[in-house]
Amino acid sequence: MNSSVAMTALSLLTALLMLLVYRLTSNQQRIRAVKDKIIAHLLEMRLYRDSLRITFRAQGNILWYNLKYLGHSARPMLVMIVPLVLAIIHIDQWFGYESLNPGEAAIVKVRLKEGCQPSHEIVSVESSPGFIIETSALRIDKEGEVDWRLRATEPGSWDLIVMVNNQAVAKRIVVGGRSLSRISPAKVARNWIDQLVNPGEAAISATSAVKMIEIGYPARRMAVFGWRLHWLIVYLVLSVVFGFALKGLFKVEV
Repeated sequence: MNSSVAMTALSLLTALLMLLVYRLTSNQQRIRAVKDKIIAHLLEMRLYRDSLRITFRAQGNILWYNLKYLGHSARPMLVMIVPLVLAIIHIDQWFGYESLNPGEAAIVKVRLKEGCQPSHEIVSVESSPGFIIETSALRIDKEGEVDWRLRATEPGSWDLIVMVNNQAVAKRIVVGGRSLSRISPAKVARNWIDQLVNPGEAAISATSAVKMIEIGYPARRMAVFGWRLHWLIVYLVLSVVFGFALKGLFKVEV
């Protein structure tokens, strides 16, 4: 599927779900009443613009009813925030990164667990038909990190094998993928927070000295009317546009 079509479909689905949640969890009558009050006081300011007393009073009322409007909107926003953040984390795996092209270089970072110094550990990485390792290991004891530069050679999904003290850890590398491919930049050790942020691959075994393996994929930008924008901006703007466009059809007061 084309990435632009997929992004449009995801944004539309998100807008529909947000409208549903908003309708079920908010007090629609009170929101409508508050908005009517705001409009009434805006008209009051326009009609009595020659009276400073009435103008200031109307401005104070507008501020008060705006605060009440935010209060009525808080519940649906709190209900939506957690699933929306989780959805964004997973969508980022599809739209956040470009696969490596044959001939393109990237940095491989292997971070070891606390207490492991790269200069004291036996750490190596193996080439495959899909890529070659171009440099020797750069060991950074202060960061607990070992780095290499690889260069992609053949399209496909390949396993990068990292050996630490004769224990192997595999990390998937995507070369020459489709326009819409799931790309996981990092594989992490078994830790619920790290896995929540990096859900693309199974966790590294708890017995391994490796904390994380990261591939420096290039960031993806979406072309919109000649601009190159981060996918999250496109996603949020489209979701809001669809939401406001469809709120009347679904009789939702936003």
